[in-house]
Parts: sequence; C-alpha cells; structure tokens
Amino acid sequence: MNFLCDVHISYKLVNYLNRKGHNAIHVNQILDKWLTADDAIGAYADANELVVISKDSDFRDSHFVLKTPRKVIRICLGNVSNQRLIALFEEHLDKLENELKAEAVYIEIHDPMVSVFTSPK
Repeated sequence: MNFLCDVHISYKLVNYLNRKGHNAIHVNQILDKWLTADDAIGAYADANELVVISKDSDFRDSHFVLKTPRKVIRICLGNVSNQRLIALFEEHLDKLENELKAEAVYIEIHDPMVSVFTSPK
C-alpha cells in the first residue's frame, strides 16, 4: 500500500508504515510541502494511487462530495501521542489493509475502534 501523510501527521507514522512494508511519504516531500492545498493533495494522491492519512475533516467532505481523494484515513483522536497512534495502527493494520483494497473508501480511526465507509463509485 502507498500512503501520503498530511502535514499534521508525524514522520514517526510514516517511518512505521515503511517498516511494515508499505510505501509512505509525508506531504512535506511533495509539491509545495506544508503549503500544498488540500485539493492538490487529493489530486496527487489519486494520480499516484496513495491513501491520504489526515486529521483534516476537509478530506472527508471532499471524498464524499467530489470523490477525491479516493482513499482517506482520517485520524479522529485530537492530540494523541505518536506512541498511541502507532499502537492503534498496529492493532488495526490487517483490517485497514483489507478495507483499503476497495476502489474508494473513507476510514476513521477513533480510540479504540476503526469505522469504515465504503464509498459508491
């Protein structure tokens, strides 16, 4: 799987996902770095088959209204520690990998659960 972590997502999660055999990059490594607009992030993610990981509710709205980005994981945890965020990914990684096989999907990570909304085409 290929992931694109938004500006407020720690590089520690990027590194964790890479250690788990995925390809993960941070928004600071593409386009206009932390200044990249959400619509440009969505377009880049879709063009490069990346799953956007963000805390930003704008990606939820864009996913359902504009159908971009096609795949989103939204972190709904507030100021959670990196250790706890990575622990939640570790706990739910198999489920996330399975759900992300869909053509379009929106996932929310809460503590301690994951909610999945498969999107119509």
